[in-house]
Amino acid sequence: MQKGSCCNHSFPADYVPEHHKSVDEAYDHFLISPDQLSLDKACNLVRSDAAGAISTFEGTTRDTFNGKRVFRLEYEAYESMAKKEWHKIIGEAREKYHILGTVMHHRIGEVSVGQTSVIIAVSSAHRADAINAVHFLIDNLKARLPVWKKELLEDGSDTWKENEQVDLDVHQPTTI
Repeated sequence: MQKGSCCNHSFPADYVPEHHKSVDEAYDHFLISPDQLSLDKACNLVRSDAAGAISTFEGTTRDTFNGKRVFRLEYEAYESMAKKEWHKIIGEAREKYHILGTVMHHRIGEVSVGQTSVIIAVSSAHRADAINAVHFLIDNLKARLPVWKKELLEDGSDTWKENEQVDLDVHQPTTI
């Protein structure tokens, strides 16, 4: 038995959780939609009897940016390209972490203050893989997906935001 870095649990050196090796749309859920997003729905999509952990990230529209009042955000996406790139990102996550299921749901169109614009959910056998995979996935989404955000401010001005600069090299595998 080889000890993984996750939770001090031991597992065989050749251990691979179910659905670990490749992207599978039955377990890796992708959605870009103008409709409101549901954290409960996202969690239910990754829920599994094999999962001991579900970790999530929910991004919401805040009311200020750089000291200016935000009225709302507007998102646009190149959906087919985003889906292809997301599948690449999921493949990379599956190489780093023992994960069972994933969800990436992103709003397009108008997203008012307080509303959810993005949800990431990951299930895994152990918490460290789920937590680290969520961090990896949201950072890669922000850096690589063709999703654009326009901030509309209360003063009537607006600005398109560039993809966030993220140090993607900080993400190390949780398991050996």
